[in-house]
Amino acid sequence: MPHDRPLSELFAQNRPLRSLEFFPPKDDTGVDALRATATALKRMDPDFVSVTYGAGGTTRDRTAQVCDFLKRDFGFTVMPHLTCVGHSRAELSEVADRIHAGGFRNIMTLRGDPPKGETTFTPGKDGLRYASDLVALLKSRHPDFCLGVGGYPEKQPEAPSLEIDLTHLKRKVDAGAAFITTQLFFDNAVYYRFVDKCRAAGITVPIVPGIMPVLSLKQIQRFTAMCGTTLPAKLSTRLEVAAENTDVVETIGIDWALTQIRDLLAHGAPGYHLYILNRAKGALALTAGLAA
Repeated sequence: MPHDRPLSELFAQNRPLRSLEFFPPKDDTGVDALRATATALKRMDPDFVSVTYGAGGTTRDRTAQVCDFLKRDFGFTVMPHLTCVGHSRAELSEVADRIHAGGFRNIMTLRGDPPKGETTFTPGKDGLRYASDLVALLKSRHPDFCLGVGGYPEKQPEAPSLEIDLTHLKRKVDAGAAFITTQLFFDNAVYYRFVDKCRAAGITVPIVPGIMPVLSLKQIQRFTAMCGTTLPAKLSTRLEVAAENTDVVETIGIDWALTQIRDLLAHGAPGYHLYILNRAKGALALTAGLAA
């Protein structure tokens, strides 16, 4: 199977890249729905799409399945996610070999969240503790991999401080990461401060802002609590007033994200990565709004 272009080549073109994140469905019905979403999003022509990596074996298998059909049937450049969770070093090497053999050359490289019910991450037997360890392993295994890593503009929830978090982030880049994709945020000033701090710390790779169009108040409250993201009072108030009207909430969320993206691109961001929760509506509305 032909292999994908490394995303580093696309970033080198100095144009904004747009990308989408999918997650692997739990069952065949969900896979069919994801195919329908991918069909709708094909006309958006994203530069690449990513597929998250589940903590359980079945979901991991579906990650590979989804990556394969998005690449084969839709022609997307696909970036699988890979985490340290539940894997030994040898198992991660085997997964890396399968990803490489499948023609994939880009991986979002993450430590991963602690298993459900646990509050701290503990590596398994002969496993890896840090994302930087996984970056180093993948680059030593296949030097032509282009690796992305995650960044937290408001710091990783487990980190004692943003400064310590930036030290870990620089370690990932020094190990071979080619770009950073941020966790979601709703205040662009937070992203700009984060980029400035990264540059001051000697991190020079592209930093792609991660944007999530709000589709539900309860859902976004759950996400922001989980990843330590601040929901601006202005946005929160508007969403609370409209909470019972799904259509109005979606319109508010899309308008807010559209304003964010326009401002980010005007300030030289290297593109934007959309967390779409396997739904096409928000991404298509944003594409239409940016083209208007």
